[in-house]
Amino acid sequence: MAHDTHADAGDLASFTAEVRAFLDAHAPGGTAREDKAGTFVWGKGDDRMAYFSSDPPEEEQRKLEEARAWQRTRYENGFGWITGPAQYGGRDLTPVHDMVYNAIEAEYDVPDTGVLSVVGLGMIGPTILAHARDEIKDRWLPAMYRGEAIACQLFSEPEAGSDLASVRTRAVRDGDAWVLSGQKVWTSVAHHSRLGLALTRTNPDAPKHKGITAFLVDMTLPGVEVRPLRQMTGGADFNEVFLNEVRVPDDHRLGEVDGGWTVALTTLMNERATVGGDNGGPAAAALTPERLYAVLRASWTLDDRAVRAQAAELLADVMATEHLNTRALRGMRAGVTPGPEMSVAKLMYAQNLTCAAHLVTDVFGPRAIADSGEWGTYAWSELLLATPALRILGGTEEIMKNILAERVLGLPKEPGIDTRSPFRELRRSGTGEGAA
Repeated sequence: MAHDTHADAGDLASFTAEVRAFLDAHAPGGTAREDKAGTFVWGKGDDRMAYFSSDPPEEEQRKLEEARAWQRTRYENGFGWITGPAQYGGRDLTPVHDMVYNAIEAEYDVPDTGVLSVVGLGMIGPTILAHARDEIKDRWLPAMYRGEAIACQLFSEPEAGSDLASVRTRAVRDGDAWVLSGQKVWTSVAHHSRLGLALTRTNPDAPKHKGITAFLVDMTLPGVEVRPLRQMTGGADFNEVFLNEVRVPDDHRLGEVDGGWTVALTTLMNERATVGGDNGGPAAAALTPERLYAVLRASWTLDDRAVRAQAAELLADVMATEHLNTRALRGMRAGVTPGPEMSVAKLMYAQNLTCAAHLVTDVFGPRAIADSGEWGTYAWSELLLATPALRILGGTEEIMKNILAERVLGLPKEPGIDTRSPFRELRRSGTGEGAA
């Protein structure tokens, strides 16, 4: 469901006051933290720099329950789905209101709800709203936005990662149900999920974009097997999911049979916006001038002109990314639908975090990869190990650049596996150089 993005100043002022009253009354940390925007002090506080979780299972479960409880509190007070329809517990407000809420909540010490919101509430929920039957919306949407049902995205496969349209997981019609068989991989939070959005091949004879159908899969059904994939950061946020003749009712089909590509595009558009706006969390501290300045002082490289130039270039890119997000927000306030800004912001956010991790490890050297107990040094290793994934999640960097180049800048299409090579045709006809 599309929402008008326009919000006048008076409405936002009233909403802001309402948000602060709610957070002051219900946030576990009470009133806004005075030190949230305070001066960074080297050697004080938690020095961990991480993008993914690497907590022990019991700690991960504790944080999950806290996230569920906080999401339920939000939902019961009208802040669980600010842009969602009122009939499902939403507020029917604009994305600008949602951004305002997130910005204010960032000032409070509240549980991290990323395990619920990044994939499930940010991508799967809007897709269900756009493509599911009414009875399915009634069943799942309130449960998701109350924090009761976590959802995951069953898209990627071992042989169909960036080329999403090449999925091989089969779905065969059997009366009023479909039988799903196949394997998915790199599935975030599948081990916590009650619901999965799966892309399947229903017509192997159709062009690859035309023979796909999307289904909502109850992850508790017989035949669903989730296996964790250990990351080099130490955590296991990702999983591989095996679907062994899983029977899914037809009413859990999203969109038309063989029309799943349209459903996938809805999810991917929301994914770009969700990941592109992901500039919070512990890793965001790596991009502050105060943190980088302290790193250069602690590594005795503050007077190194080459290092200073590298840090200055990074901070300039961070400022440019912030400006891009601010411009997009102003456009939304004026009623302008965002264009490619979120895709660019996603690319820049990943690039900036990667550059920050590499800069810090360059200046700290062995102290960044061996735990000597020194504050603020080895703590960067988790972020460094996560940087390859940052260039893949939410859309592989190379694929997104090709999309922006072709669809935004109008550059020639990149040759793909389905593109006929003129050199291959020359060789086949026997007229090319080196032909026998």
